[in-house]
Amino acid sequence: MRSRVALSSLLLAAAVAFAAGTASAAAPEGSLFWLTPMAGYGFFSDKHQYPVDRALADAPVFGARLGARLNPWWDLEVAGSYSKPDEIANPDHSYSAKVMDVSGNLMFTPIQWNIGAPYFAAGGGYVRYETDVTGVDESHFGTFEAAIGWRSWMSSHLALRLEARNILSLPDRHWGTASNKADQQVWAGLDFAWGGKPKDTDMDGVPDKKDKCPDTPQGATVDANGCPTDSDGDGVWDGLDKCLGTPKGATVDASGCPKDTDGDGVYDGIDKCPDTPKGATVDATGCPKDSDGDGVYDGLDKCPNTPTGATVDASGCPKDSDGDGVYDGLDQCPDTPAGLKVDADGCPIEVTEKETELLDTGMIRLQGVNFATGKADLAPDSYSALDAVGAVLRKWPQLRIEIGGHTDSRGSASSNQKLSEARAESVRNYLLNKFPEIKPEQLTAKGYGESRPIAPNNSALNMAKNRRVEFVVLNKDVLKKEIEKRKMLKK
Repeated sequence: MRSRVALSSLLLAAAVAFAAGTASAAAPEGSLFWLTPMAGYGFFSDKHQYPVDRALADAPVFGARLGARLNPWWDLEVAGSYSKPDEIANPDHSYSAKVMDVSGNLMFTPIQWNIGAPYFAAGGGYVRYETDVTGVDESHFGTFEAAIGWRSWMSSHLALRLEARNILSLPDRHWGTASNKADQQVWAGLDFAWGGKPKDTDMDGVPDKKDKCPDTPQGATVDANGCPTDSDGDGVWDGLDKCLGTPKGATVDASGCPKDTDGDGVYDGIDKCPDTPKGATVDATGCPKDSDGDGVYDGLDKCPNTPTGATVDASGCPKDSDGDGVYDGLDQCPDTPAGLKVDADGCPIEVTEKETELLDTGMIRLQGVNFATGKADLAPDSYSALDAVGAVLRKWPQLRIEIGGHTDSRGSASSNQKLSEARAESVRNYLLNKFPEIKPEQLTAKGYGESRPIAPNNSALNMAKNRRVEFVVLNKDVLKKEIEKRKMLKK
């Protein structure tokens, strides 16, 4: 008995080793049914004696199984077998018997590998022994059956089955003798299955057997080999990518959508200027544009056509501090008094004329400077003319200027001399107070009285010409050099 059990176990182990080396398909999934034709070998208990006192010889067995899957771990199977063993020979007779067995079994498969799966089965049934010995009735018993086996799926519809089974006969009476009456069987067969579908562990639609990328994330689109595709090359698989068609090089989030940290419409990774202020207009590389070159980006610039060189405020609009209509940065006379007409450079037209006079003649002559009669107090109507001169002089800080006071011939020569000196000093003080950028050492005051008339003092008109203030360049060599320098710059 023990030798039979050992032999059956050895045969099953060898068969399992062979199946594991040849099978590689995974079990199908879902609802499954199968029909299994089987063949094997039976080892009959020597306690079953037919026809009189002899046991049955070991013999081939044939059978079939019909099964159904209940869930991934449990199956239900109906089994049937038939064998025609001989009686162990004796000197007088040689007889044969028929052994038929049917059973219902619950099968448990604890684990499933690609190479196959072990299973355990237990159930109950009915066995019948018949003999051709005349006058000897058949025997029949209830059975308790237990089995261990191995199933290897070669496709989703075909599997190799190997099994070792113990069939314990249960006598009608004296159940205590049951352990002495057990047959063993080893089986091999093929499951022909229907209703299932190929195993697809990662549920990508490609069976494990063909899947070259078995761990594809659920939801990802795969190719024929089961490998996920990434059409836009952003590192997020198609099917999981919520933003298909992402431009190459763009940085994306976990859902495959491109990021735009500075909100300028150019994706991170492509954006060469990633910290663009919100609202600024950018080019294709994400860098802000400044069409008028004023330092304020387009989109933020409320005055987009500012002339080049103009000083602007934070909103990109040009400033005009002195309100003369010429923008700061372009205004060559930035502190023009209000109300004066200016030229294209922002300088009062009178200033321009005076500067031309200074450059051409080395002096500026004012005849519209009025004072209180017999005094050195400047009349308000003289301020605009003096302001024009001051605007010129502050542009030429390297020049040394003499302010000369002149009178007509009325009155004594001595009084006219003193009056001219006081009036020249009064003009100097006005200019220094009005234009702080003019340094005191740049201006000197000198009175000439009536000694240098420019017209005969024989009429009111001529005497008005003689009452004048002249601004004369003392260092004409410097003036000459500056004029030459400006000519070179203009070239």
